[in-house]
Amino acid sequence: MAAAVTRRFGLFHSGTDFAYISRVKIEGDTVMTPTPPVLSDQELHQLITEDVPFGDLTTDSLGISAAPGRLRFFARDPMVVCGVEEAVRLLQLCGAQAEGVTPSGSEASTETLLLEAAGGAGALHRGWKVAQTLVEWCSGMATGAAEILAAARRGHPDALVAGTRKNAPGSRRLAVKAFRAGGAIMHRNGLSETLLVFAEHRLFLGGERPQETIRRLRRQCPEKRVVVEVATPEEALQWADADVLQLERFAPEAVAEVTAALAARGAETIVAATGGINAGNAEAYARAGARLLVTTAPHLAPPRDVQVRFLT
Repeated sequence: MAAAVTRRFGLFHSGTDFAYISRVKIEGDTVMTPTPPVLSDQELHQLITEDVPFGDLTTDSLGISAAPGRLRFFARDPMVVCGVEEAVRLLQLCGAQAEGVTPSGSEASTETLLLEAAGGAGALHRGWKVAQTLVEWCSGMATGAAEILAAARRGHPDALVAGTRKNAPGSRRLAVKAFRAGGAIMHRNGLSETLLVFAEHRLFLGGERPQETIRRLRRQCPEKRVVVEVATPEEALQWADADVLQLERFAPEAVAEVTAALAARGAETIVAATGGINAGNAEAYARAGARLLVTTAPHLAPPRDVQVRFLT
C-alpha cells in the first residue's frame, strides 16, 4: 500500500530569516523541503496595491475589519494546481495567517482543499480576490500544459512539450512555473540564453551557406545547441546540420516526411514541431516523429475554477 502523504506549507521564521517550507508527512515522519514563491514580496505587494490602492471601502465602512474569520480555497473542477505558494504569501502580506495544503504541480480533484487562511475580515478581504485569481489563472496554464503533454505521450513516450515565451507581458515567472507544474519544459525563457535562427535572421546573412552559419554559431557559442526554424521540407534539408530543426506550421504528414528524410541521411537532428500545437493534435505530431512540441496554447488556456469559502 502506498504511504499516506499529507502536506502543509507556509511561512516559518527561524532567527532573522524567513523561509518557505513544504512539510510532507510520510507514515509519521515529516520531511521539509523549500517551496518558494516565484514572485518577490515587492511584486506581490504591487498586485495587492493594484486592487486595494486606498483601502477596502466596503469592509472599512461596515466596521468589520477586525472581526475574526477564516477562508478556504477549494478546486471546483479537476485541475493541475499552480500558484498556491504565491497566494499563501500574498494573504500573509495582507495580515492573515495562511497555510498551503496542495502544492503546485499536484493533480487536484473536485473539492480538494488548496489553502486556508485566518485573520481579521479586513486582511482576508484584501487578499481574497487577487489570490483566487492568481491560482485560477496559473492552474489554467498548468492544466493546459498537462493535457498537451498527456496527448503527446500517447503518440510517443519520450515526447516533450515546451512552452513559448508568448506570455502576457510581465507574467513570465508565473507562466514558467505553470508550464513546469504541468510537466512541460520551457522552449526559451528569453533571448539571452538560446540560439534560435529564424528566417528573419537569415534575411541579413547575405549569401552565406547554411553549413557555414551553423559552424560560426558553434564557434561563437560552443556550449549551446543551434536551433533553426524552417517553413518547408526543402528548407529543413538545407539546414539539416542544425542540432534542432523547428518545423513551423508543418502538418503531421510533413513532419513524418522530414523525419524520414533525416533518418535516411543518418542525421541525428532533433525534430521540433511548432505552430498551432494543442491537446487535439499533439498525439499526431509526436507519432509523426516530432520529439519536442513547442506550444503557446497553455498561455491562452481558460482559468480553472477555484471556490473560496468564508467562515466566521
